[in-house]
Amino acid sequence: MAQTSSNIIPLGTIAPKFKLKDANSNNEYSFDDLKGSKGTLVVFICNHCPFVLHVINEIVMIANDYRVQGIGVIAISSNDIEKYPQDSPELMTEFAFENKIDFPYLFDGTQEVAKAYNAACTPDFYLFDNQDRLFYHGQMDDSRPGNGISLSGSDLRSAIDALIYNRSLKEPQKPSIGCSIKWK
Repeated sequence: MAQTSSNIIPLGTIAPKFKLKDANSNNEYSFDDLKGSKGTLVVFICNHCPFVLHVINEIVMIANDYRVQGIGVIAISSNDIEKYPQDSPELMTEFAFENKIDFPYLFDGTQEVAKAYNAACTPDFYLFDNQDRLFYHGQMDDSRPGNGISLSGSDLRSAIDALIYNRSLKEPQKPSIGCSIKWK
């Protein structure tokens, strides 16, 4: 299983705007349609990556815990579906249903959104404040498939709590690690 780290992006970077189709509802949504009153979590995932499969339940729990506190949650899949048909929008819908994803799971078929975000891996976590400035870009926690560390979501949860409660973040932010985005 090859590992790719997320790219370093300066904190304060403005969230790139987009309009993409949601695999759950078949509606098109923009970043502005989905952002939260206190901030927005954008996560690049896909259906087949073992790193995503390892953390998907925690992603759903984090979404459920924080959406009620004003955090918008958006998942995006940008993989090349010709080479990786298991990441097609139809199978995204099934994946969302099976994993109880009830927040938007958007398909980036052109890969323009992933490029605009400088996304590198799945999962890749971006937390923006209520002014759409990047507040956190790092890992969920130290757990990886097969490393024996329990999944907790501690790094991402700490970042969201810091954003909501106006606290500073611990430095440095550790990059997320996962499968590379499957580029065309």
